[in-house]
Amino acid sequence: MITRLSPARRGGIVTALGTSLTISYASSYYIPAVLAVPMARELELSPIWVFGAFSMALVVAAIIGPWAGARIDGVGGRGVLMLSNLVFAAGLVVLAIAPSPMVLFAGWGIIGLGMGIGLYEAGFATLTGIYGKDARAPITGITLIAGFASTVGWPLSGLMLATWGWREACIGWALIHLLLALPLNACLPKGTETPAMRAAPVQDGPPPSPMAFALLSFVFAATLFNAAAMAAHLPGLLQAAGASAAMAIAAGALIGPAQVAARVLEFGLLRRFHPLVSARAAAAAHPVAAVTLLSFGGPAAYVFAGLHGAGNGIMTIAKGTLPLALFGAAGYGQRIGWLNAPARILQAAAPLVFGAALTLWGLHAIWLTAGIGLLTTGALFLLRRS
Repeated sequence: MITRLSPARRGGIVTALGTSLTISYASSYYIPAVLAVPMARELELSPIWVFGAFSMALVVAAIIGPWAGARIDGVGGRGVLMLSNLVFAAGLVVLAIAPSPMVLFAGWGIIGLGMGIGLYEAGFATLTGIYGKDARAPITGITLIAGFASTVGWPLSGLMLATWGWREACIGWALIHLLLALPLNACLPKGTETPAMRAAPVQDGPPPSPMAFALLSFVFAATLFNAAAMAAHLPGLLQAAGASAAMAIAAGALIGPAQVAARVLEFGLLRRFHPLVSARAAAAAHPVAAVTLLSFGGPAAYVFAGLHGAGNGIMTIAKGTLPLALFGAAGYGQRIGWLNAPARILQAAAPLVFGAALTLWGLHAIWLTAGIGLLTTGALFLLRRS
């Protein structure tokens, strides 16, 4: 059983899974920012079509997520995660050879399948199958590693683009999946070696109430909407507040370190508390940041980015730990798939919706995400510890 393995072996599991998830995020979520424009230029499209194809991939991921979670509940996560590497590689190869927009959309559709079975939700479910109710620390561990996906992904995509071209960059990421991520996932425990959660005749906690399930689903959807909106429009928002272009870019660069620093805090001090405690504080961080930006304008750009990044970093962990703490480990994979399905769809719409708000209202568009953050905080206070 996994609980009898050495600390080195447990650390190896977290390192392997965290590294493979870094590759999965870097080669899916983070390639449009670098490759969308050259893709569109060669295929004689507006870049909006490439981003539209990426949004379609998010919807595909939302649809496939519950199935992937149920599969992990039944047989463990190793096989599902290894399959995701093959699917990612196939989608990237289709992108690389795409002669037309139709094939480009097909490639992104395949990548959406990989996202549905190979990102955080699948990783969280895999760790819950291995560690059961003690999965909180490993979940935090893989987010600490995969939190550097953009730090690794953007420069590497840019280097391959500058050296070879966007098609060759896609081939490069496909090879990284096959030569690095796939062997790392193959090192994970087999399904037969994980605790037999699926064999439990009853849940290891009270059945989740429909109200609690709905509240948590709203929390995940709302926080992912805000995260996607800020990821797409943060520089423009900060400039609307009076920050210079250089200051806006520098402030945006703080988000990644702030996320990682907050996750370190969660791994150390905050893990002594129930996940609801850290989730409530994290949800409140964005509204506080918004009020600060509205009150002080451009000079508060760094404070805004730091608070938003820290809250977003902890909420990423909460998406794995809250369902575990509130509903138990039995059936975790399928449950987290359903909880995150609305979030994926809202994430696809967020850049367009907030972009329109920013165009219409300027800086006051921040009231939209601040209001969503306040509703999220209220929903978390309505939830009670199991």
